Amino acid sequence: MNLDELRKLREKGQREMMQRSDKAQYRIVVGMGTSGIAAGAREVLRTFIEEVNSRNIKDVVVMQTGEKGYSSKEPVVEVFTHEEKEPVVYGNINPEKAQRIVTEHIVGGVIVEDYQVIFGD
Repeated sequence: MNLDELRKLREKGQREMMQRSDKAQYRIVVGMGTSGIAAGAREVLRTFIEEVNSRNIKDVVVMQTGEKGYSSKEPVVEVFTHEEKEPVVYGNINPEKAQRIVTEHIVGGVIVEDYQVIFGD
């Protein structure tokens, strides 16, 4: 996927996600800083957008942000719920792991502990 294709995908996804933002139960935020992109964050972002759209999940917003400061765990994904102040942080995410996060955490409501990053331990 080249940069132009990624921009078009992002723009399409942003339009669709903005329509959902008021109803969002979950926010999926993909770190798209330099180290995240180098580690594969573009494909992770694309996978989250495609999974949410293909499953027609209306209460999820997929977003991107800059560097998260977790370079050893890139690509990093944060999942926020409207009930919790702190996100669940997932590290070393690839497209297959992104699919599992959508299936288990977003659809099933169960944190995928295998990928969860807990700082300070």
